[in-house]
Amino acid sequence: MITIGFNANTLNAPVAGGHRWVFLNWALALQDLGCRVTWLEGVKPETSLPVLHARVSALKTQLARYGLDKSVALFSLSSPRQAAPWEPMDGCLDLEAVDGADLLLNIAYEIPLDVLRHFRRTALIDIDPGLTQMWMSEGQLNVPRHDTYFTIGETVGQPEARFPDCGLHWHYTPQAVFLPAWSPAPLEPAAPFTTVTNWWDGWVVFRQESYANRKRDGFLPFLDLPRRTSQPLELAIDLGTGDPSERVILEQQGWRVRDATSLAGTPWDYQDYIRKSFGEFSCVKPSCVRTQNAWISDRTLCYLASGKPAVVQHTGRSRFLPDRSGLFRFRDIDEAAGHLETVAADYERHSRLARLLAEEYFDGRRVVGRVLEVALG
Repeated sequence: MITIGFNANTLNAPVAGGHRWVFLNWALALQDLGCRVTWLEGVKPETSLPVLHARVSALKTQLARYGLDKSVALFSLSSPRQAAPWEPMDGCLDLEAVDGADLLLNIAYEIPLDVLRHFRRTALIDIDPGLTQMWMSEGQLNVPRHDTYFTIGETVGQPEARFPDCGLHWHYTPQAVFLPAWSPAPLEPAAPFTTVTNWWDGWVVFRQESYANRKRDGFLPFLDLPRRTSQPLELAIDLGTGDPSERVILEQQGWRVRDATSLAGTPWDYQDYIRKSFGEFSCVKPSCVRTQNAWISDRTLCYLASGKPAVVQHTGRSRFLPDRSGLFRFRDIDEAAGHLETVAADYERHSRLARLLAEEYFDGRRVVGRVLEVALG
């Protein structure tokens, strides 16, 4: 049996079901392949004990549905790593439980070097292509050396890339979706195109240039879209503590707006919301368009696997992603409106094509199997 330490990053997002699924799709595929998985979470040194207890409890409650709640281990993100007064807590494992494990799969990036030393082999999985490399090159992200580097960005490390490779050899891997958890769902009457997203985020600073990299900024050029299509469009947004007028502006433009935290705060609520949708419509963060990284969202893959066609913003030339079958990729508002109508006019066909796309390229068991083959050599 292959023993895996799986470094996730969910403690700071206890009510974000979609964020949990970023990692669950990989962990469940590993389990399904017969691996023994330990779910690792790094703890920031400033986290208070009451807050940490609440977050660990929420994590374990959610992971219990997937047989992972007894396999959680915590480590301190302080550097050099200090003895953590909270280990072990709430039934979490000690890091000694992973000592000598075959492989660390690190999807959370920053991790103390002495944690890496518990594993025979280590592999980084980059799920923010372009940004990860810019953060590393600018010293905004400190990643210790790993044995192998994977990325879900098709252009990372390629001659056409618009960002550095940091002197590393990057292996391309598709993003993973665990298909048994995302079986095709029936069509709900009058269901809208939907997406689930944070509205606010940060800025990109790279080579003397800076720009806002929020989903809000990605959607701004498309605010008028509901007036150009007969298809209902709904946004499940985490507006946080931002300007409350944002919701009013969106609704005045014809968008349906719902609260993502209450609607999709757990993995199963998030899953239910996607499976009851007509399909996905979403814009991307500006960095994906600027870097042309051929990125596709883990969320979009959950829609596709559920047999829900997706109309999403174009992020660059791909070797295999279609532009007009099951998955539609738009470059401007007219193209977006046209794609929405095309999906609606031939829904059953594009629903089948969406699922087939997920099965052919993003089947978590095959994706993870290839990653293990390369990482373990």
